[in-house]
Amino acid sequence: MPTKAGATARSWWRPTARFERGRNEMSSDVAEIEKVLQVYFDGLYEGDTKKLGEAFHPASHLYSAGPDGKAADMPRADWFKMVESRKSARDSGSERRDRIVSIDFSGPTTAFAKVECQIPPRYFTDYLTLLKAEGRWQVIAKAFHTVTK
Repeated sequence: MPTKAGATARSWWRPTARFERGRNEMSSDVAEIEKVLQVYFDGLYEGDTKKLGEAFHPASHLYSAGPDGKAADMPRADWFKMVESRKSARDSGSERRDRIVSIDFSGPTTAFAKVECQIPPRYFTDYLTLLKAEGRWQVIAKAFHTVTK
């Protein structure tokens, strides 16, 4: 079940790790990534590119299969222009639904998150690659699938 605005999705998933780390260090990284994902959810729902900019690295890109079946690559700046040009889900009065499905760590500075969110009538499954650089976690790549209902 998706989360409501401001709620965390911690109970819906369990992080996995394929490397040796101290329990406290991993717990700290999980909490930091949860915060990044919550800022992403908030920014997406509110149409707030400042919040999205906190969650997404300046060099980040978004990827999907275009209508022609070819890979589409969108730099963060182009995505932000698109977000700024549309009415936000919040301003449209849309119910908020977003959740963390999973977080997987492949090392101390790389993680992969699967999340679900919506901007009706579009529903997204996002695969987010996160890097811990300069002491903070940020999304460096987003590959997504959209269903329109």
